[in-house]
Amino acid sequence: MLTRKQHELLRFIQTKLEETGISPSFEEMKEALDLKSKSGVHRLISALEERGFIRRLPNRARALEVLRQPEDVLRTPQTGQPANSNRPDRPVLAAKAVPEPANDVLEIPLHGRIAAGVPIEALEGQSTLSVPSALLGSGEHYALEVSGDSMIEAGILDGDYALVRRTDTARDGEIVVALVRGEEATLKYLRREDGRVRLDPANAAYEPQVYSPGDVVVQGRLAGILRRYH
Repeated sequence: MLTRKQHELLRFIQTKLEETGISPSFEEMKEALDLKSKSGVHRLISALEERGFIRRLPNRARALEVLRQPEDVLRTPQTGQPANSNRPDRPVLAAKAVPEPANDVLEIPLHGRIAAGVPIEALEGQSTLSVPSALLGSGEHYALEVSGDSMIEAGILDGDYALVRRTDTARDGEIVVALVRGEEATLKYLRREDGRVRLDPANAAYEPQVYSPGDVVVQGRLAGILRRYH
């Protein structure tokens, strides 16, 4: 049998996964269970992990997977009543499929700032950014902080984080990170015409930038945007 707090925490984690696809933070778990410190959350999680109700996913921040639920929270689809509580704990899949572990949070490299106006240097750095993996899809990704307003008509604002799938190819009309003349990087729509490469803004106040093909190298395609509200 689980303690009341263990039971409450397990149900809270499962509910958050079903609603958002992301594990709750330790702060959210502390507040939900009305605990005084996060150390209490750590003890509860360790206890649930030791008893096989949850597991922590490696190399992911805030990554918890619910493996099973106590029998008394499983309800029959016909009556909605609790299943026979005398039976042993069964996998949570008997009640509802567990969300895929991929719907959690990944840490990806954060490589400085990138212009959404005049090209500026894209700085390499050691920082990382926590990102819901549902925003990324397959492949290797990195993040760049957007500087400027030339992509506002595409919904990309100054201070946003551009989530970029690393690749050196792109189709016309895709938003890419383009390295210009080996020195500066910019975030723009990519278009090719008359043997030239055109980098188009999404703001009528800015003019397209036109280069020779050898001056532009695609470093990634935009996979998503992450915005923080302060």
